[in-house]
Amino acid sequence: MLTEHLYQPFEAGYQELEEGVIAPHKHHFIEMVFVLTGTGVQCLNQHKLPYAPDKLFLLMPQDCHSFEIHSHTRLAFIRFNNIYLERLRPEWHQQMEYIFQHNNHLPGCVLKNVTDKPVVRALLEALIRELACSQRSEAVVEQLINTVLTLVARNIQAKMLLANNVVNGQETAVDILHYIHTHIYDPELLKAEQIARHCNISPNYLSEYFKRKHGDSLQQYIMGYKLKLVETRLQYSNMRIGEIAAELGFTDESHLNRAFKKYKGSSPSAFRKANVTI
Repeated sequence: MLTEHLYQPFEAGYQELEEGVIAPHKHHFIEMVFVLTGTGVQCLNQHKLPYAPDKLFLLMPQDCHSFEIHSHTRLAFIRFNNIYLERLRPEWHQQMEYIFQHNNHLPGCVLKNVTDKPVVRALLEALIRELACSQRSEAVVEQLINTVLTLVARNIQAKMLLANNVVNGQETAVDILHYIHTHIYDPELLKAEQIARHCNISPNYLSEYFKRKHGDSLQQYIMGYKLKLVETRLQYSNMRIGEIAAELGFTDESHLNRAFKKYKGSSPSAFRKANVTI
């Protein structure tokens, strides 16, 4: 199977495709594909769904995907690799981690908010124009890309809430998860007292309630989520293990090594060596 590579930090543009089949292939980079015009079928990891204008697909490294083109199709795309990710400011890097962590590698449009679709279209069209401009501004290009990433993260979050079926008393359970995900980089805000205050419940009831709803204790869930973010950083960045430990609130690199090995069965270094994808 063909595997495509990206030899620069990022690439953006558009493609025009005629009726036919784009054979299955994989990437060693991340790609967002937005349908400007045309219809057909997207196949991602052996799952098929029809595509149409204003659909946006998120393709992760090693996803197997192909297209069946039913009518003339124009696609806008953004591709980027770990070099681009390394240049991001911390808040944008965290935005990317959220996308990696919650994207479920299934086919279909990630834009669940209908009003975001024309916004993303306008941003991508502006990006393509800026890249073609002889006096293009790298700051403008970066801002356009990062705004698209922010919208994608927001829609993945909305999709996650929908998947949790927030009805009949489930709002508090989902609110706790959202609070944890939002403040995962701030250990002080992850204390039971702070979470309980945010949700307007007692700390003792919080622990009992969380265990009943999610099966894990609050601290087990927080540690598990942190370690998933560690996995993401190990796979998609060149950050040193000590830097990852500091950012996610571990006491030091040894603390992270012990926790990772306990929960994952291998050291962070061994995991990175076995799972690097970009």
